[in-house]
Amino acid sequence: MKLKVNDEQSMKKNFNLLLINPWIYDFTAYDFWSKPLGLLYIASILREQGYEISYIDCMDRYNREVLKLQNREFPKKDEFGRGSFYKETIKKPAILKYIPRRYSRYGITEEIFLNKLTKLPLPQAVLITSIMTYWYPGVFRVIEIIKKIFPGVPIILGGVYATLCFEHASKFSRADYIVKGNNIRDCLKILEQLSGNKNNYLKYEKGLDYLPCPAWDLYSNLDYISILSSRGCPYRCSYCASFKINPKLEFRNSEEVAKEIEYWNKKRGVKDFVFYDDALLINSEDNFLLILEELINRKLAIRFHTPNGIHARMINKKIAVKMYQAGVETIRLGFETVDPRVQSETGGKITNIEFKKAVNCLLEAGFKSSQIGAYLLIGIPGQDVKEIIDSICFVIDCGAHPRLAKFSAIPGTKIWDEARTYFNLKEEIDPLFHNDALLPYLSPDITYKVYQQIKSMVKI
Repeated sequence: MKLKVNDEQSMKKNFNLLLINPWIYDFTAYDFWSKPLGLLYIASILREQGYEISYIDCMDRYNREVLKLQNREFPKKDEFGRGSFYKETIKKPAILKYIPRRYSRYGITEEIFLNKLTKLPLPQAVLITSIMTYWYPGVFRVIEIIKKIFPGVPIILGGVYATLCFEHASKFSRADYIVKGNNIRDCLKILEQLSGNKNNYLKYEKGLDYLPCPAWDLYSNLDYISILSSRGCPYRCSYCASFKINPKLEFRNSEEVAKEIEYWNKKRGVKDFVFYDDALLINSEDNFLLILEELINRKLAIRFHTPNGIHARMINKKIAVKMYQAGVETIRLGFETVDPRVQSETGGKITNIEFKKAVNCLLEAGFKSSQIGAYLLIGIPGQDVKEIIDSICFVIDCGAHPRLAKFSAIPGTKIWDEARTYFNLKEEIDPLFHNDALLPYLSPDITYKVYQQIKSMVKI
């Protein structure tokens, strides 16, 4: 397990870098185990290359000043570490003025952010990540402030928004450099030009096992740790753009994954670990099952969560039993719809028979129905309400709990052009319209009233 800075590189620590996870600007936001894992990997890589790192997470719920504003000593959270972000209502972007909902900035206040910046050493470059494409207003505001506080300091922007909306980011973000995808080479080459330091980026291209562990030590408080045991997905679902970010399917050594989990459990007492994999059960005999067995042998008092959705087709009795024995607490299955035609058209990754079999295996292994959630995609172009209701009923009848996932139009997906027509999105589409919260206001079929009725069915 690689947790220490390479001593050979420590002589280059004359180039200070500031890494920032920006605010969320949205109608709603909640910490469902949300951390900027990619940025934390980059922080460790940069340390390994000899750079000095400063870090600001605008979404840190443990920020002392934010807690003071709430008259709290600790953030409010559930038993698994999830909880609400501090928020302040702000003016909606003009193109969203017709949406009858409040728009907020989630995270620390701007005043707290400015105070943090003034206490930092002058950075020679600032690296900013971006997550949801429609959260870019928070990214832009951070860039605007950085340019005022540190004029002339180069800004490097990366992440999901920068990758999927590269042209928009290039045109409007004001970042000096924009990095697409997860290729660390491009970022290190930029830093080579800026610093004059020679960076060794070749080893990071050999696979996940050559990456140092994420820099979780940058947080003073940790309720949970996000884990990546694999990267990429072999499926090409019509509504998903994850392959644009991680085009290659690769895996980590199972023992190294278990070591990382054990380290943070013993070092910081972390009990909840969240798998961020897009395809956790792919090649499970050689990967996930080995991880589970490693963890079972270590007899750690920990829990695991799979919020990204796992492939129900790949669940069998053996996997279900091992998941239960290892302490998997939260299971989310990708199901999307009960309609066989739509299942085939959107990716062909599941059938109704396979889903029911998977749920049965989980229930027989000891899991409760409340632990087994199934994501149902609502608002796909052309989808009627009956299909959604049938899907909800089927999931409940199988013994799982339906979880609504509102469809959003994402550039680069197979269904993008069809979605543009369906939602009447014309000309250059602002990424703000990628927000799934807009579904009841854009869809000609799933109106706000219909959506509320569907939600009430799920809560029964």
